[in-house]
Amino acid sequence: MRSAVVAFLIAWMGSLSLCNGRENPAARRHPKFTRRAVPFDKWTRNGPVPRKFDSVSTRRFAVNGTGIPDVAFDIGEAYAGTLSTTKDLNGTERFYFWFQPSPNPTAKKEIVIWLNGGPGCSSLEGLLQENGPFLWQYGTYKPVPNPWSWHHLSNVLWVEQPIGTGFSQGHVTARNEEDVAKQFLGFFKNFVETFSTQGYKVYITGESYAGMYCPYIASAMLDANDTTHFNMKGMMIYDPVIGVTRLQNDIVTVPFIDSNRNLFPLNDSFVKEIHRADKDCGFAALRAKHLKYPPNSRLPSVLPGLDPKTGDVLPGCSLSQRVEDAVTALNPCFNIYQIATTCPLLWDVLGFPGAFEYLPRGASIYFNRTDVKKAINAPLDVNWMSCSDESVFAGDGADHSEPSSDNVLGRVIDGTQNVIIGHGALDFGLIANGTLMAIQNMTFGGKQGFQKRPIEQFYVPYHTDGTDATLAGAGVFGTAHTERGLTYVEVSLAGHMVPQYAPSAAYRHLEFLLGRVDSLSSMKPFTTNNESSV
Repeated sequence: MRSAVVAFLIAWMGSLSLCNGRENPAARRHPKFTRRAVPFDKWTRNGPVPRKFDSVSTRRFAVNGTGIPDVAFDIGEAYAGTLSTTKDLNGTERFYFWFQPSPNPTAKKEIVIWLNGGPGCSSLEGLLQENGPFLWQYGTYKPVPNPWSWHHLSNVLWVEQPIGTGFSQGHVTARNEEDVAKQFLGFFKNFVETFSTQGYKVYITGESYAGMYCPYIASAMLDANDTTHFNMKGMMIYDPVIGVTRLQNDIVTVPFIDSNRNLFPLNDSFVKEIHRADKDCGFAALRAKHLKYPPNSRLPSVLPGLDPKTGDVLPGCSLSQRVEDAVTALNPCFNIYQIATTCPLLWDVLGFPGAFEYLPRGASIYFNRTDVKKAINAPLDVNWMSCSDESVFAGDGADHSEPSSDNVLGRVIDGTQNVIIGHGALDFGLIANGTLMAIQNMTFGGKQGFQKRPIEQFYVPYHTDGTDATLAGAGVFGTAHTERGLTYVEVSLAGHMVPQYAPSAAYRHLEFLLGRVDSLSSMKPFTTNNESSV
């Protein structure tokens, strides 16, 4: 099978350049959009970049940029390991981190933090398949350099947290997001002292359940009133959990299906039935009243579709699950995180799809390999999993904090005047309209919600970056809107993990967050991204 695939790829690649002497078809899509191999890091072409963070206190965390298993190129200066979450630097409660300084000489004194969600999913997912220095996407043979790595713009820190996630160590004690934030601030203060990043501007980013993590951590940093260690300047969260889960799926399921019928080829009787349930459960009326610009009222404290006696969701009102079950019968490989996914499912070095006991013959989970653990200073005795199979909250999260959109997210917007909420248009796990309903129910800048509908064009510059393994889209890529310190951007052709599915779009978002461009509608070329200026 492998030899057949290789033969096909060789023939296909040859056809692009040799068939009748024609040009590469990709070059015909746009005069400025062409494929070409680019240096991994243009700043190292004339020799090694000085190790900016090398010191007696950091050397035990140093990663050999040429010694990472299966990575056949130098990733440059990097550090990884575990740090205590308490004042006791030798404490047993520890987060695992990966720190990738920017080799760009124009990079400022700032640090971008990335958190995956779950809760309990490793931020090494983001490192390996979204915005890190090397990419190993599912279905691919080996890691490749990432021209869209965020470290081309800024110093980036990926953190596995809370305790119980990935390589992080210790007893699970956090009962709510306030506890998570307290642990994170303890860890980050130790990081700042170790790497001498006092006073650096801090930007916290993440996806999914990080819609809870990030706002609570950012709010705690603002409340600390300590700009030496927590100089919080902005936040960006993708496809975030910011409201009651049902608000972000069941209540907005039917219009999502209607706008994506080609990917939900459901029979007419089923479609008629879910429209009836949408009305009977009260979802249609709720959207009509509350998804407005500007909003004219608050969402009810109890959302419709619940049994008045038990408070449980009425069986007929679990619309997202009903739709998922129906479409999976048609497309057994249906993926709620990216609805355009079809069979076959491709093997993923992080362990998806399927459980670990169904690993293909000869395959292994990358971060659970002993040689990898040794190379990246990870604990050898930890059985790494991309997402924990046990709760990372004590008491199974019985004391979970209120949804971030209730109060804390608004405080971060007001405190930084620099928050981005991004959403992939193809995400069915958390649907864009549900996120917008949560925004329209939120107070920030002294007003409720957006006063205008997000309709401005979000533009990704045409570029020449990438090889066949790292091609990324360009042009009008969705819609965006900014009011009173909050920017919302919806990304076309992206699923739940926006930096994975639309890396060029996420790169532009980070430029905007860091102040490199003043608008997401700007046609200004990319900055500091290898050979990207065109």
